[in-house]
Amino acid sequence: MRQAGIALPAPDSRTRDMRILGWLVTTAATIGLLALASRVQIPMAPVPVTLQTLAVTLAGALLGWRHGGLAVALWLALGAAGLPVLAGGGAGLAKFEGATAGYLFAFPVAAALVGALMARGWDRSWVLAIAAMLIGNSVCLAGGAAWLAWQGQSMARAWASGVEPFLIGAALKAAAGGLAMRWLAANGFRTPR
Repeated sequence: MRQAGIALPAPDSRTRDMRILGWLVTTAATIGLLALASRVQIPMAPVPVTLQTLAVTLAGALLGWRHGGLAVALWLALGAAGLPVLAGGGAGLAKFEGATAGYLFAFPVAAALVGALMARGWDRSWVLAIAAMLIGNSVCLAGGAAWLAWQGQSMARAWASGVEPFLIGAALKAAAGGLAMRWLAANGFRTPR
């Protein structure tokens, strides 16, 4: 488009650039939130208690299934590449082979699932919002237990060490995340599709 001899960018170009910038900013903020939540840790064997699952489910709920799942996957890629963004400041490929790997692999799936549920209106009821967060936490715990079982633990032992100690924390994190999303929805926020 030309006006008085000056070439102006097409409106579509500016809109696209703003969307890309917004995506980069929200992705960086989400990765920062995930890294910060990973630093809050209560040591337990074989897996520590962190705020990671709360941050993962919120990433999906706030950003939507595509963007939330991708932001979580990028955070994991940064951790695998050596940046200290995982639990307790951990990093490296060894984290994706050890006891916590099943949880890590489940995180993007949990974020995407919670994002999809919230985008379908689950944030408009506090019961459904908490249920969506519980489902996301359950995906993380199931991934962790499956990995521990695949590593040679019996299913009973994988449950006892990889799920049972985290049930109360998962319920509390799901309640906090669900109520936060319900409050945001009541104030006009909608999870992107």
